[in-house]
Amino acid sequence: MEKVRRIERVVALTKLLVDMPSRLFPLSYFSERFGTAKSTLSEDMVTIKQALQQFGLGTLETVAGAAGGVRFLPRREGEREQAVLQELAFRLKEPERIIAGGFLYMTDLLFQPALMAQIGEVFMTRLAHLRPDYIMTVETKGIPLAFMTARAFDLPLVIVRQGSKVTEGPSVSINYVSGSTRRIQTMSLPKRALPVGARVLLIDDFMKAGGTAKGMADLAMEVGAEVVGTGVLIATAEPQRKLVEGYTSLLMLHEVDEWSKKIDIRPIE
Repeated sequence: MEKVRRIERVVALTKLLVDMPSRLFPLSYFSERFGTAKSTLSEDMVTIKQALQQFGLGTLETVAGAAGGVRFLPRREGEREQAVLQELAFRLKEPERIIAGGFLYMTDLLFQPALMAQIGEVFMTRLAHLRPDYIMTVETKGIPLAFMTARAFDLPLVIVRQGSKVTEGPSVSINYVSGSTRRIQTMSLPKRALPVGARVLLIDDFMKAGGTAKGMADLAMEVGAEVVGTGVLIATAEPQRKLVEGYTSLLMLHEVDEWSKKIDIRPIE
């Protein structure tokens, strides 16, 4: 193999690590790939870690032991976190986003990969202590948000459907009451989607009363999984009491005035 200069190796290492956040790589993987001693790679990792931390881009974590290695943690904290949330709130305040009934049009933002990747990193930073095994969401608008959160955690994503699909095999279904419309609806989950005892983090794009989140939690428990937390992009200030407790919301929607075209939405620190 042609000898690789250190600067080239450091760039390649950074690319590999950042492309797969939270993925644990043994040093032997990089040693074989670059034909470089582990001691030399350790020095490279120190350089990469210092650069990432200096510019607030995340950090590298070293795990000791035979099964250890190194992984990139895309932590988005402090000013970097608030910057993305402030920008999102600013865009959601655009008067033309108001839809009849006092709703906000936000689909265009939810389907922007770069933006959702940043939001996923915020969720990962705030909720990593919950140590989930799976990320769960309900179709369809919340899928990009949950997918990018799963990427930041390096975890599988499980999608709850409104109804069941023959192509997914036997499913468990429950009826739940929508917290906002008070209508009875059905959601289902393939039996093989979650193993018994799995730790599940729920992610959704919007919460008013919490009916959908509660439905997902009930469904997860039906298949023997444990819900360890709930992350929501936007929650409404009213009603104050939701159907789920202990959720984490990134933005709070206080008011949507259709007449004055005023939208009061703010980040939650």
